[in-house]
Amino acid sequence: MQNERAPRAATFAGHPAPGESDQSVLDPKPREWHPCVHGNTPHDAPRMTERQKPAVHFGGPDLPPRALRNLLEERVRAVPAGGSIDWVTYYFRDRALARALLDARDRGVHVRVAIDSCPRTKHASQEVVALLSGPNGLGEGFHAPVLPVPFRHFGLKRRPHLHEKLYCFSHPEPIAFVGSFNPSGDDPEEHPEIVAEIGDQDRGDNVLVGIRDAELVHALVLHARWYHSDRPTFPIWAKPAGGRSVTGADAEIHFLPQFGRHPVVRLLDRLGSKARLRVARRGAVVEILAEATQRRVPSAMEDRLRSAGIALRRHGAGLPMHNKFLLAEDGTSRWVAFGSFNWTTRSFWLNREICVISRDPELFRTFEERWEKAHCE
Repeated sequence: MQNERAPRAATFAGHPAPGESDQSVLDPKPREWHPCVHGNTPHDAPRMTERQKPAVHFGGPDLPPRALRNLLEERVRAVPAGGSIDWVTYYFRDRALARALLDARDRGVHVRVAIDSCPRTKHASQEVVALLSGPNGLGEGFHAPVLPVPFRHFGLKRRPHLHEKLYCFSHPEPIAFVGSFNPSGDDPEEHPEIVAEIGDQDRGDNVLVGIRDAELVHALVLHARWYHSDRPTFPIWAKPAGGRSVTGADAEIHFLPQFGRHPVVRLLDRLGSKARLRVARRGAVVEILAEATQRRVPSAMEDRLRSAGIALRRHGAGLPMHNKFLLAEDGTSRWVAFGSFNWTTRSFWLNREICVISRDPELFRTFEERWEKAHCE
């Protein structure tokens, strides 16, 4: 998580794909309307209503254990026959949640699940994979895509991960949850060594944001189904339905990787710097709340950040800091960026990730309150 107060006004001159808006939510003076996936005129453009406002759900040591997985199970059980559930996730170890998806399929819900075929802890999801891909599983509704290694001819062998966390539901209202949470715990837990390796996500810091904007939900559902309708190939941006960034009323969703700089880096650039470390030298206040483990935040990186005048504080002991969000302020303009992406080379350039950047002031305040609470613990 990162809270940034930059010294000068931000502007943005993006390069949209055909059919997308030429105005970004990164611009501090956005237009009164935005063309979206299907295109709109100023007269019929969608406006954000209270019902469409995003709903933020946090998990953490100060909250009930398993709160986010319980949220997902409640949503699964609320979808009636004829409805749809579309999931994309990295780890999936929660067998009860997998059975809830199978129950939904049995009552006539269209269920599609895509998970990473070779996560860092390779066999972590194998029991759920066996359930969902077996004789009584989801059939064509389950897919674990093997993502090809890009740039193999340059001698690079790192395989990208399907690292997205996306959970879409058609009922009782169309909603898509985006964030950092994997259903990677189980109850009863029969493999504590796996939890020790990947962290207790059911009790650690995580977030899911329920997006209700109709255009954004539509784009996210199309994206989730793309992993089933097309065998996913690199690059993702070559797929018009699955990989194109989309702009809603006050948020942008980016499907990564993309050509050029990461969308969050472009945001930081507009705050007066071409690199995060330069922001600190230009007088901005940069604060980072980081995971406690050396594997995720090595001491060498901590030393480099501190030498640049950046305040870094390690959070938590024994439970993962798995939240992934950034707060940026520039004068009266504020942005919150969140999603599945980490601040790593693999995440920026190889992995399939989702990044959301929003100017919604209520959403910013909600994340800011969580930041302040975590920073004071």
